[in-house]
Amino acid sequence: MNPQRDNPLLSRRTLCSLGLAVPLAAALPSPAGAVSGSRLPPDPFFAYDRPARYEVVREDVKVPLRDGSHLAGQLYRPGTSAGRPAAGTFPGIVYEYTAYADSAEAFGEGAAYFVRRGYNALVCQVRGSGDSPGTVDPFSPQEQRDNYDVIEWLARHPASTGRIGQTGVSYGGHTTLLAAVNRPPHLKAVIPVNGIHDWYENTIYRGGIYSPRIREWQRTVAPGTLRTYAEHPLYDDFWRGRSVMSRWENLTVPTLEINGWYDRYRDGMVKNYRARPRNVWLVSGPWEHGSPEGQYAGIGNGAYLAWWDHWLARDRGAPLPATHVTSYEVPGPGAGKGWQQSEQWPPTDARALTLRLGRNGTLHPSAAAPGMAAFDVNTGTTPPAEHQQLRFSTPPLRHDLVLAGDALADIRASFTAIDGNIAAVLHDQAPDGTSTRITEGWLKASHRHTHTRLSPVKPGTTYALGVHIWPVHHRLSAGHRLTLRISSDDYPQIDSDVPAGRVSVRTGPAGSTLRLTVRTG
Repeated sequence: MNPQRDNPLLSRRTLCSLGLAVPLAAALPSPAGAVSGSRLPPDPFFAYDRPARYEVVREDVKVPLRDGSHLAGQLYRPGTSAGRPAAGTFPGIVYEYTAYADSAEAFGEGAAYFVRRGYNALVCQVRGSGDSPGTVDPFSPQEQRDNYDVIEWLARHPASTGRIGQTGVSYGGHTTLLAAVNRPPHLKAVIPVNGIHDWYENTIYRGGIYSPRIREWQRTVAPGTLRTYAEHPLYDDFWRGRSVMSRWENLTVPTLEINGWYDRYRDGMVKNYRARPRNVWLVSGPWEHGSPEGQYAGIGNGAYLAWWDHWLARDRGAPLPATHVTSYEVPGPGAGKGWQQSEQWPPTDARALTLRLGRNGTLHPSAAAPGMAAFDVNTGTTPPAEHQQLRFSTPPLRHDLVLAGDALADIRASFTAIDGNIAAVLHDQAPDGTSTRITEGWLKASHRHTHTRLSPVKPGTTYALGVHIWPVHHRLSAGHRLTLRISSDDYPQIDSDVPAGRVSVRTGPAGSTLRLTVRTG
């Protein structure tokens, strides 16, 4: 075998290097970079593989749609030679259903690994992408109906057993999850990589605040969304139609989520798992946005093959993950325990820890004297200047502390303006003073109750603002400090879109708190 030819994720590494997957949701820089020094758990699922048996036959196809239109695609079939399809029927994989038509060839190279092991694989361009007629409207109800038709077309192919799976990274991860909640009858299992739970919350309006990160991607891939997304600042049926969360009850097929603890979709992937813990398996590694292959030595094609062999080929000898959750404790060996497996997330030994914000910048379990701290808003400095932020820190930790789940910053604040943004960012501060961003969350004050309607903000009135902070699996070593930064600006994660003014944060016994999900030891 040609090892390079048999690498199914060559296409995805190529995508990341070319910037084709990353612009959709470029992650924050990984605090520790790519990790390669710790092996995967001794789980047969991750060690699974079997020899290639077939060659690859490519066919350019037009997939018919219910409205009379069609989508362009490339069908890869097992063959006895490069030009002769093998006899018989095979399970099928919609390998990528995406708007990145320029990467179709690279996706085909990736799909070849599975084709050589007895799978039909279809790479398909969404409506308006490549040679597919129409206009790209990412994750819209129309795009989802088309995806349903693509799956059923592949199931009806004469060379198909009728058992179909779908996978994809980033855009393809989103479409994979949305396909699952639409429940086409022949879709039997999925592998979304870096996928959403909700397009509004994960990407466009973070805590109700428009995110500028996505706009260059919008201009390039779907310029019409620059208008339509701005027309829907509140969570309405437009967004529900682009959501997995709104249909979690339909997420019933076996789902293997590949998540990165440095990826911007980690919150969505964890929420999908927690909504459907019986049929969703979660693998969360030390990865940025994009496929883990190439970022981490050891994660491999064999695990995906085991999943397809189990659910599509119905080979009960093909293993599933030993537990429903396989997670890498970042930043890595030496400052983390690496790979761990558990039956739930957060792990059963995780507990809640509440820290109170103190007037003098302290972060401590016990209450201090009542007080108030304030910062200025939106004066045009990026990153925020000292007078535009507050910092609250623990003393140096006496023992290691592991953040193993999400967090909640309950900020009691008042505003001089008629609205305001709160960005809550957690940092790991080393004894030498260097600081590593761990995770973050955001909330617009007028969205404090719900994203479906505005809750007016009266200047001078103190409000309770519950800022959801995205989940992580991060070890703070003894001697380090946990720091919470509170500000209004966090570009490019959120827009600086509120009036200039001042925010006062209440501290002490009846003041603001930070509730963490932690493990010790």
